Amino acid sequence: MTPATGPLGAPGRPDDPAPTVPARAVPAHTVPARAVPAGRPSPDAVPDEVLLRAVVDSGVAACVTDPTQPDDPIVWVNTAFERLTGHRASEVVGRNCRFLQGTGTDLAAIGALRTALDEGRPATAQVLNYRRDGTPFWNRLVVAQVRDGAGGVVRRVGVLTDVTDEVDAQRFRDTLGDQTTARLDLLARVSDELAPHLDYHDAVDALADAAVPPLATWGFVAVTDERGRFEHVHVVAGHAADVELAENLGAQDVSWLQRSPRTSATLDSPPGFVAEPFPVDVESLPARTTPEQLALLQRLGLGSALLVPLRARERVLGVLCLVHEKVDGFTPDTVVTAAHLGRRAGLALENVRLFLAQRTAALTLQRSLLPDVPDVAGLDVAAEYLPAGRTAEVGGDWFDVLPLPDGSVGLAVGDVVGHDLRAAAAMGQLRSLLRSYAWELAPPGEVLDRIDGVVRGLDLADVATCAYARWTRTDEGVRLTYARAGHPPPMLRLPGGRVERLGGALRTPVGLAGVPPVPDATVEVPPGATLVLYTDGLVERRDRALVDGLHALEAALAAVPDGTDAAGVRDALVSALVGEHQEDDVCLLVVRGA
Repeated sequence: MTPATGPLGAPGRPDDPAPTVPARAVPAHTVPARAVPAGRPSPDAVPDEVLLRAVVDSGVAACVTDPTQPDDPIVWVNTAFERLTGHRASEVVGRNCRFLQGTGTDLAAIGALRTALDEGRPATAQVLNYRRDGTPFWNRLVVAQVRDGAGGVVRRVGVLTDVTDEVDAQRFRDTLGDQTTARLDLLARVSDELAPHLDYHDAVDALADAAVPPLATWGFVAVTDERGRFEHVHVVAGHAADVELAENLGAQDVSWLQRSPRTSATLDSPPGFVAEPFPVDVESLPARTTPEQLALLQRLGLGSALLVPLRARERVLGVLCLVHEKVDGFTPDTVVTAAHLGRRAGLALENVRLFLAQRTAALTLQRSLLPDVPDVAGLDVAAEYLPAGRTAEVGGDWFDVLPLPDGSVGLAVGDVVGHDLRAAAAMGQLRSLLRSYAWELAPPGEVLDRIDGVVRGLDLADVATCAYARWTRTDEGVRLTYARAGHPPPMLRLPGGRVERLGGALRTPVGLAGVPPVPDATVEVPPGATLVLYTDGLVERRDRALVDGLHALEAALAAVPDGTDAAGVRDALVSALVGEHQEDDVCLLVVRGA
């Protein structure tokens, strides 16, 4: 039940009938009797008659109520009140002001107004009121209380101001602000969704998943190859109940897209093209779709569509299509948002494509320079090269297994500083140098020293690290001679699980002038032992220091069961030490006597 109110909404008793105005109440359009005792006016006082006439004749709507009477009835209104509310004076005198209330009136604001009046404070409120014909208007209400000589309230004067235009204007500004904020949030969300994807089609799917549901009933992103043929389409439904329909449409052949004149025009659109919503040409669909495609399109909803080109730097990569089930379903803000998305997403997708092209080229070069692991009599050998997953920075990690003329086997792992095509090319040169000097049967330390001289003399690379070892069979068993140029120590797992860190024969990295040559180190390799050479990407990363990584490698190697072949050891170490999002390339070479 709507509470009874005083002036334009001040609560009174809800069920009291409108009171009969006593004889002493003044008629409408006349000024109420003085409520305060007359006194000698000051010389500067304005005559009461002038003030009251100003209220009567002004364009400001005003009314007077009598709080001494039951239900605080109106005893006077001016003509501005009649114009504002549509109620004639004869209809409202004797009634409480709650007739101005309606379903949209904020009762909390009415309660605050009543509290202010009861406490003698200035009483103001902005409430939604209703005219006689039912039309709403926003009323900024100010209520003043007139007291008698004893301090009792004998009249209340309410001034009403129609501020509907102000409220509507502010709401429009707020709406624009909300729309702008929502647009920026969506653009940021789309950028965030695209950023982590290293697979082009995954990035396309992420764009559709992020952009379609907030803007349309359903839609899709379709991208083309270099010849302009559709290579990937991802359809997304805005409602959970339609997800299966969208997936089924996406699984269809792309003939329904290839035969769409609107889609073709969007792909061929020039720079500066502005997409506008258009009604879907439902009548032409049967001629350019299969019955199954048509049924899916109809069930998803065909009212209006918006086709936005995904424009990259030099060409249109594809289209973002938004479909609304209603013919007039797209707001102007949706059109603006979709245009921003098309430009930003087109560039983002091109960046993904360029990144993948660069990364593929670098990987192809690097893998072409890495050897196939040869079959070596008496040796069980396994190797792994894992490029960093986070960027296109494929660099200079490499390994080599080289059967030598005297029957020994050269084993090498190296890492050229840098993560680009130049590092990969330098890696190929260093590997060729090492193979040449190793073939001459030079000791490991001499091989590294000669490589260092050529690198510094011809500026082949900035800096590189390398571990080179010779595996030689003797009458007593296997002897391993090795040297390191700034490289992490190889690990030798002995039968029973003990791991020996081969930390000797360390010199400065290749390409840096350093300490005088140090002698090679030699160890005897017992039967059943396993040798592990690796690059620092296996043991070092941002959340783990090198020393901790070396301990982790030793622990993982010790945990491998005796008798595990080289491939099994390799897989166990990769599983234990390589994270899902590795930050650096990894080369791993595992060797054990057959």
